[in-house]
Amino acid sequence: MISPCLLNVALHGLEEAAGVRYRTSGTHAGEAMPGSPVAVRYADDMVVLCPSQEQAVQVKARLAEWLAPRGLAFNEDKTRIVHLSEGLDFLGFNIRRYRSKLLIKPSKAAIRRLRERLASQTRTLRGGNAMAVIAALNPVIRGWAAYYRTVVSTRTFTALDDYLWKLTYKWATWRHADKPKRWIVGRYFGKFNKFRNDRWVFGDRDSGACLVKFSWTGIVRHVPVKGRASPDDPALAAYWAERRQRVKPPLDRYTLRLLARQDGRCPLCGDHLLTADQPPQSPEQWERWWLQVTRQAIAASYLAHHGRPGSPDGPRPPAQETSASASDALEACLSRVRGPTRTHGS
Repeated sequence: MISPCLLNVALHGLEEAAGVRYRTSGTHAGEAMPGSPVAVRYADDMVVLCPSQEQAVQVKARLAEWLAPRGLAFNEDKTRIVHLSEGLDFLGFNIRRYRSKLLIKPSKAAIRRLRERLASQTRTLRGGNAMAVIAALNPVIRGWAAYYRTVVSTRTFTALDDYLWKLTYKWATWRHADKPKRWIVGRYFGKFNKFRNDRWVFGDRDSGACLVKFSWTGIVRHVPVKGRASPDDPALAAYWAERRQRVKPPLDRYTLRLLARQDGRCPLCGDHLLTADQPPQSPEQWERWWLQVTRQAIAASYLAHHGRPGSPDGPRPPAQETSASASDALEACLSRVRGPTRTHGS
């Protein structure tokens, strides 16, 4: 975790070195000046968008000269100057201009890695039951869909749902090789999600649990941060609070209502669970950290407030309203999240 921080320190001032200029006043304050390059960087990955190829060559030369005193240099094997009509991959996304329209989609490499992972996990789970398949694949599906829901992903989600259906059907036929196809479909596929008019959902008849689909995650466009707004600027506290309220995480409506009841805060540290300034930066972070930890923290805080709105710092209900069973349930929830939830406040 220290590497991105060190790179942010070492590469501070890179935009100025590239010649990036922003408007400082007017209704378009914070936007790049006409003819100015635009630099986007995450850790050591960087993209500089330029109006012309000549400017791109000049910017690369200036940045190479600026990096040299810091003991850094471009990796020439990974550094290219391309036209947007050819497209480029950046942080798992493909950025490409189609005629007059610029579209950002999940990259083919990211889709291929996901398909390989889903296929590998379903093969590994051939000895398990349907509930094991659902428990293993649901976090992967939710995390990947949450990361790519802000770009043009509708067709990709649909194609991945088709691929996932083939994997689960193949898993079911392998597990019940002596059963007819009609029996397999009747046992593992049906309208498990009562809120979806879809009878081809993979699920477990005993528990009623089902495998979520990529297409169930709605596309929500990312709203860029205004100008150079920093979450560390106390004067912009209201701006970040407003952004945090507008962010709708990829959760069901019931969980969103629970989140609203507790003012979007963790019951242990009091920090906001919806960090609009620093959302998870990869499908793995969505999968392993935000979706799992946040869901547990929401459940624990709901019990802590007994269904009442308010922040963890607010008044607690009277002692006589708290039953022994509720106290036991609260302690069980807190014990589940006491370790992991401390990480998001750091």
